[in-house]
Amino acid sequence: MHMINKIFLIDDDPITNFINKDIITELQLVQKMEIFTEAEAALDDLRNVSSEDPNLILLDLNMPGLNGFDFIEALQDLPAAKISHIKIVVLTSSKHIRDLKRLEQLGVGNILNKPLTKEKMLSVI
Repeated sequence: MHMINKIFLIDDDPITNFINKDIITELQLVQKMEIFTEAEAALDDLRNVSSEDPNLILLDLNMPGLNGFDFIEALQDLPAAKISHIKIVVLTSSKHIRDLKRLEQLGVGNILNKPLTKEKMLSVI
């Protein structure tokens, strides 16, 4: 199993972020982790040319302000060289067909139902 250099956790729920961080930390597969409760802050970090980009983003869909769909669409405006190596995994409690179809249209095929577990995280790696 390979080590992930950097991961972004993006979820507006601090408790979910805490639990996800704990699971990921326990697996010892990630060197660096950044946690965001607002997708806009994560997007600003990605726009910063001097910051190190993540290899993996765990993204909630339903957030106030910039939601997961908006975040994915905004990523497409960034240079391909900046985002081509980033794997996006949507963590959601939504099983609504409309959401799943929209994710498919946006090119996101990695969707996991909440809550994150060690097994689900290992399946992502």
